[in-house]
Amino acid sequence: MENETLTDIHSAADIVTARQRGRALALELGFSGGDVTLIAAAISEVARNIVDHAKQGRIVMRRINEKGDPGIQIIATDEGPGIPDVAQAMQYGYSTRKGLGVGLPGAKWLMDEFDIVSRVGRGTTVIMKKWLS
Repeated sequence: MENETLTDIHSAADIVTARQRGRALALELGFSGGDVTLIAAAISEVARNIVDHAKQGRIVMRRINEKGDPGIQIIATDEGPGIPDVAQAMQYGYSTRKGLGVGLPGAKWLMDEFDIVSRVGRGTTVIMKKWLS
C-alpha cells in the first residue's frame, strides 16, 4: 500500500527506527512539530512494550483519510503473552516492569484515537490515530 511503512520490532534499535519513520511520515503529512513529537513518543511507548513483553512484533504506519480528515494510523501487533487485564494495564501508574506506568495510558493520551485488543497467549494489537487539525 502506498504511504505504508512496516517496521519489525525486536530490539531497542528497532524502537528508534520506528520512531524515526513515524516522525518522517507525520512531517510528510503536514503535522506540526509538537504533534510530530507526540506521535513519535506514542510509537516509542507501544514499541517498547513489544520489546519488553512480547520480544518481537511489528508496527505499521500509514496515511489515512476519513470523511476528508487526513491523519496517521499506527498499528502495533505482537504474538506475545497478551495482557490479562487490559483495564488495569490502561491505568496511569500501573507497571509490570517497575517503570513509571505511563506506557499504554501515555500512548492513549498522546493520540486522538486509541484501541487495544489483547488475548492471553495470543498477543496484542494496538491501533492509534492522530488527525491533522
